Amino acid sequence: MPRSAFDKAADARDADADVQVRRMLPYRLPRPLRLGLYALATLILLYLCLAPSNDLPKVNLWDKEEHAAAWLVLTATGLVLSPHRPRAIATFAFGLGVFVELAQWAMGFGRDADWHDVAADCVGIVVAFLLYLPAWLLVHRRQ
Repeated sequence: MPRSAFDKAADARDADADVQVRRMLPYRLPRPLRLGLYALATLILLYLCLAPSNDLPKVNLWDKEEHAAAWLVLTATGLVLSPHRPRAIATFAFGLGVFVELAQWAMGFGRDADWHDVAADCVGIVVAFLLYLPAWLLVHRRQ
């Protein structure tokens, strides 16, 4: 005699169980959690871009490489968390890049606005999409 609902539940490992098993993919997380994770990534990026340059760790990368890498990570994070909204993710990432440069121009703190940084941000966004496209095609070819 079963003692709980777990004892009654079908086991997906049984060959004769009529159970659908789905992998836990990031885009299947609850929407508030996905938005929270993306907001956290955005806040970290904003801190790195707007904090006084003396407060940040020194890395041996060219400034444009840092921008491209940061926006690649931000865009890729958005695509992993919400793969069905690529235009919104790209638009947000580009708008954030423009906002960061305007904020750097307005506030100082040893930061300089440089429109070449926006171009580097765009490179990061494009590279993220170039990495995303083969995975998207692979998934949609199976369906």
